[in-house]
Amino acid sequence: MDSLTFGRVTVTLPHLNEPGLYLSNVTTLDSARGMVQDFQYGDAELRALDLAETRLITGRISNVRADRVQLDQVRLDSVEFDSCDLAAARITDSKLSRVVFRNCKIMGAGLNGVTLDNVLFDNCKLDYTTFEQIRATGPVAFSKCGLTEASFTGCDLGGAVLDTCVLRLTEFGRGKYQGLDLRHNDLTTLRGVANLGKVLIDRTQQAELAEALVAELDVTFADTLDDR
Repeated sequence: MDSLTFGRVTVTLPHLNEPGLYLSNVTTLDSARGMVQDFQYGDAELRALDLAETRLITGRISNVRADRVQLDQVRLDSVEFDSCDLAAARITDSKLSRVVFRNCKIMGAGLNGVTLDNVLFDNCKLDYTTFEQIRATGPVAFSKCGLTEASFTGCDLGGAVLDTCVLRLTEFGRGKYQGLDLRHNDLTTLRGVANLGKVLIDRTQQAELAEALVAELDVTFADTLDDR
């Protein structure tokens, strides 16, 4: 089974190239049975992609653009999203296992109450996205992703890594971040630095975290005061 390693985190990828596996082309991800398996879906422009209480198992979704995406109580197992535009997606109360988002735009999205296990966001645009009550029960990696002004609130990301991401004004609210790997990122403009106890960084990043904390505290430097 294929996997990728980022620092101390190894993510198991969807097994879509196994010998004997055939992915059938489908024209919709809706199913009366509530389950779509061994599928391939792509090259579609949609007004809305709404799925509720649905399970997608072993499949590839590629080149899909949707104006509105709502996934509620959805289970994704061994699924790959490639070059999709899922702007402002809303994903709630769902579980993702062995899922890859590659070269996707998911800007201004909202993920709430989602469990992640062996999930990779690879070269994705996740700017302005809110992550609330996200729980990493297995390896999770964000690699070369844009997370400008994204926010994490009430999340458990102890088994996650952010590798070479853009973290401009990215905010970390209260949560569990012990062991979160933040190496290979510029941390100078992070927000919520005080909530990042026991994360993993390089020694060279100490100054970056200090700069972020000083900016957040909005301190005044004495040498800038008017002495008159």
